[in-house]
Parts: sequence; C-alpha cells; structure tokens
Amino acid sequence: MASILNPLTFPLNQHALIEASAGTGKTWTIAALYVRAIVEKNCNPQEILVLTFTNAATAELKNRIRLRLIEAALAFEGKETDDFLNSLIQQH
Repeated sequence: MASILNPLTFPLNQHALIEASAGTGKTWTIAALYVRAIVEKNCNPQEILVLTFTNAATAELKNRIRLRLIEAALAFEGKETDDFLNSLIQQH
C-alpha cells in the first residue's frame, strides 16, 4: 500500500526512494526535501545525492531544485512564499 510522504516531517537522516506515477509531485517533493536538508541540517549541496534515471529527468530535477532554493532564500528574506516554505520558516 502506498503512503503519502510529508516533506516537512519526513526524517532527513535516512535514505529515501520516491517512486510514483507521472504527475504525482515527485520532483516537488524531492526539491522540498533538498531545501530542508540545506536549512535544517546545514548540508552543503555537495553532500546531497539526488538520483534519477534519464538525462532529461536529471536536467529538470536540477533546474527545479535550483529554483526551489531561490524561492526559499526569498521566503526567508520575507518575500512572497507558499504553504510549504511558510511552514518551514515557522519551524526555524
């Protein structure tokens, strides 16, 4: 049975395999976990491994993570944000 992964509460001290159908939010979730690792664990990007299976998926994931980090930086500066980043800011 599938379970719903909450990127705000998912433990960051373990490996995770995110497998789901197209359009289910995998990339969004991976980017959210990446931002949490940077914020909560003070990880350096070189310490985080994100793996996907095609060059196109790699390029999209790389771009989406980069954009999410920019959005997070702006949110922590008090700029407009979304529910996930608002919750992350409230936790920190």
